[in-house]
Amino acid sequence: MQRREFIGLLGATALSLPRPGYAQTNAGLPLVAVLMPFKQDDDYRIAALRKGLQETGFIEGKHYSLAVRYGEGDYSRMPQLAMELAALNPRVFVTLGFGVGPNRVSPEIPLVFSGVAVDPVALGWVQSYVHPGGMITGNVMNAVGGEETLTQKRIGLFKQLVPGLARVGMIAPVPGQIGPGTLVMKEKEALQKVAAQLHYDFVFCGFNTLDDLESAFAAGLRDDVSAFYISGEPLLSANISRVIPLVARSGKPTVGPYPIWGRSGLLMSYSTDPVDGFRRAGTYVARILKGEKPGDLPVEQASKFTFVINLKTANTLGITVPPALLALADEVIE
Repeated sequence: MQRREFIGLLGATALSLPRPGYAQTNAGLPLVAVLMPFKQDDDYRIAALRKGLQETGFIEGKHYSLAVRYGEGDYSRMPQLAMELAALNPRVFVTLGFGVGPNRVSPEIPLVFSGVAVDPVALGWVQSYVHPGGMITGNVMNAVGGEETLTQKRIGLFKQLVPGLARVGMIAPVPGQIGPGTLVMKEKEALQKVAAQLHYDFVFCGFNTLDDLESAFAAGLRDDVSAFYISGEPLLSANISRVIPLVARSGKPTVGPYPIWGRSGLLMSYSTDPVDGFRRAGTYVARILKGEKPGDLPVEQASKFTFVINLKTANTLGITVPPALLALADEVIE
């Protein structure tokens, strides 16, 4: 059951790519190049991007062509894929999800980023949120107040589901071992700060390779965690089918950031809405195709949130969800 419609925008725009990761090009149309760290079935991100373009009057095959590359969760592939797309001479480059920084893409090509949970100013991508300057703009999943504020809200809701929350184990790749680790460090810092405010202990359950995932969960259980937190790192989302069985086997209530986690079996998820961000990226792409400069388009911060409760998982864990909390949920998975 869905409390609110969250994905109706996909509708007719959920057009499938016949050969995912390859170009659908028309030599007479401007090319939009898209790079993502991993692929999902029925990819809502591409559908949302198309929707944003459509809302601004741009139809694929009529006003632009689309070329997509997926890194399949392998960060080492991202620079090469970016080079492949740049060689196609796109009019606009789009990165959906954190996987390759704009500095790895040709500086002459306008770039729109979306679905990242990092500060583009701190990383030197843009000059400021209001006036990015240069050839880069987009939107971030961070809400006003940053990762700490979002984590405080997320764990605050989670504590209502798990009143006895005493120790949280964070499942995440060890920073620097797999991928850049920027998001993991921000999440870890936020969880540690919020732990002092909401009175729980924090344990980092890191892994160096995907083959170490089971060991990371086992380490958390040895540390007597009362719940797990799944990092928002793209590597984990790309391997959700490997993570969910370990979550179920642990028997612990588990929380994650993005809606896909709550829908897939975690007890709860709460984050800014990535679908809305990808749609807004599409509107920015259209504006650039019309001639606007990316440096004049302000970087947008998220304002829409999605709260998912998995009632099926709650029943399995013997957790009674307070009616007031059910009423707050955007989606309840039965």
